[in-house]
Amino acid sequence: RVRLVESGGDSVQAGGSLTLSCVLSEYTYYPKAVAWFRQVPGEAREAVAAIWNGRTGEGVDYGASVKGRFTISQDNPRDTVYLQMTDLKPEDSGMYYCAAELRRWIPLSQYEYVNWGQGTQVTVHS
Repeated sequence: RVRLVESGGDSVQAGGSLTLSCVLSEYTYYPKAVAWFRQVPGEAREAVAAIWNGRTGEGVDYGASVKGRFTISQDNPRDTVYLQMTDLKPEDSGMYYCAAELRRWIPLSQYEYVNWGQGTQVTVHS
């Protein structure tokens, strides 16, 4: 089991930037994959970004709507995964969740993650 705590959510103007943090703790083994998802009330949870540690090294992937604007990274000694968000748009608004531990190796699938944080709210004003 992994405990995940997100922070960094805020209210910003369109075109602005934010960096979210996800601190991992209470794990026996550091999870091989950690991802960010977001959700707006009444809508499905959307994959934002995932980062993993594989045999060939670190890998990342992004949801189509954020590619080129968001960057996921990890600071292993500090047990933290970051999501740097730039050129924010009103449609980026939502509750952002951190997730870890995959059942099956599908890093951008919300259905495969075992552990979830409580979320941090991002609001982008036009």
